[in-house]
Parts: sequence; structure tokens; C-alpha cells
Amino acid sequence: MGKRLSVLGIFAIIGFILGAVVNFIYSEVLPTLIEVFPQIFGAQWVLWGFAGAFLSVLGCLIYAMLPEE
Repeated sequence: MGKRLSVLGIFAIIGFILGAVVNFIYSEVLPTLIEVFPQIFGAQWVLWGFAGAFLSVLGCLIYAMLPEE
């Protein structure tokens, strides 16, 4: 039980750090990139690419958290 709790804590810390990084990217970096490259970020395929990448990472995390048999 202690090992699972420590793994969960590590995921929580990593999640917090990733959340802070994503917030920074969303509020600081993304507006600058949209101003510099409006054609690329106006394209629909970019949004679907980010959605696919997010779902892929989510699937990997769910798989990693499955109990071992």
C-alpha cells in the first residue's frame, strides 16, 4: 500500500508541474505564437493534433496505473 501511495504522490507532483507548465504556455507562449504564425494555428488540424496527443498521453497514464497481474 505504501508503494502505491508513493507512486500516486509522484504522479500528483508531476501533474502539478505539468499543469503549471501548460498554464504558462497557454498564457504566455501561445498568444505570441498565434501572432507570429496565424495561418498555422488557425488550421483545424493543429487542434485535432493536440487533442490526439492529449488522448494518447491519457491512455498511457491509464495503462501505467493498471494493476499488475
